[in-house]
This record gives sequence, structure tokens and C-alpha cells, in this order.
Amino acid sequence: MADASTTTLLLTTGTGIGLSSLVPGIDGNALIGAFAGAALVAISSKSLPLVQRLAYLMISLVIGYLAAPEVIRHTPLEQSGVAAFFASAGVIALTLHGIDLIKTIALPNWLRKGKGNDER
Repeated sequence: MADASTTTLLLTTGTGIGLSSLVPGIDGNALIGAFAGAALVAISSKSLPLVQRLAYLMISLVIGYLAAPEVIRHTPLEQSGVAAFFASAGVIALTLHGIDLIKTIALPNWLRKGKGNDER
């Protein structure tokens, strides 16, 4: 179960998302799907501080909403809400995994910070 601060944050954000989906030009299905995926990420990140969970929530929400058309275009999914949910739920995990992979790349000496070209 999520702690009280996370629950309050999700309820407040969810209410705002629900109301903003009524604005013309906004895909309400994608917005609600992205929020559901982002909420899942925020709730499942129990060991992280509230500020970091909030950042994950916002990043997941925005990227999930923006990525929904691309997910629909490149997968058999047809509903923007489902596409936004999967995009939103996966963006943090995929990005953090990518960052870990980048850290393991062996860079040449001339690209390493603190190493000058004079060390030949």
C-alpha cells in the first residue's frame, strides 16, 4: 500500500488530469492512460524519496502522453489510452537501464574527462 503522501499526491494529480481531459484538443484517453502508467511507476518506487517519485510521475506522464501516437504507429495497439499507459509505465525503466548501459561503455582516452591530448 502506498503511503499517505503518495496517495494524496496521486488523488490531487488525478483530479487535475481528469478535468484537463475535457479541454478540446487534448486526447483524454491518452492522458488518462499516461497518468495510470505514471501512477504505477510512482507507487512502485516505494524506496525513493517523495520528490524523486514526483519527478518520475511527471516525466512518465508527459512522455507517456507524447509517445502514445508513436506506440500506436509501431505496435498492434489501437487505443491511445493503452498505448500511453505502456509508454508511461516503461519510460523510466528503459531510460534508467539505458543510462546504466551508457556508463559501462569504455571511452577512448581522448574522450575521458580530465585526460588531455598531451598524454600520448
